[in-house]
Amino acid sequence: MNEFFDILGPMNTELARQIIETYQKHNWKLRRILFQPCARNEREQIDFAFPATPVEETEFNALWFSRPSHGGREAWELRLVAETPYALFEAFEADESEADREDARREMENKMREYAVKA
Repeated sequence: MNEFFDILGPMNTELARQIIETYQKHNWKLRRILFQPCARNEREQIDFAFPATPVEETEFNALWFSRPSHGGREAWELRLVAETPYALFEAFEADESEADREDARREMENKMREYAVKA
């Protein structure tokens, strides 16, 4: 496994909580959790800590947030769970299909993955 993931290790749920609290202060809603599983009980810990949020296993630890934006648009942000803040942002038009939105979010995840591998 590459060095970045070895350093990152299991998701820091305390850091994730701090990030979530900060985003919620600015009216962002936690939509999904992406995490790199390192231990069998890690998924259980994340499910327990964030019971109402969908969780997906991936090669990096990140949080998806959304909130209403100007002109009826919806903003989505993918925030890496790391001490150094790094996030990707996209605003979707009100009439944009969910399939197109999901394609854009998957592309953002791919960009995050590329960033995480280089870090």
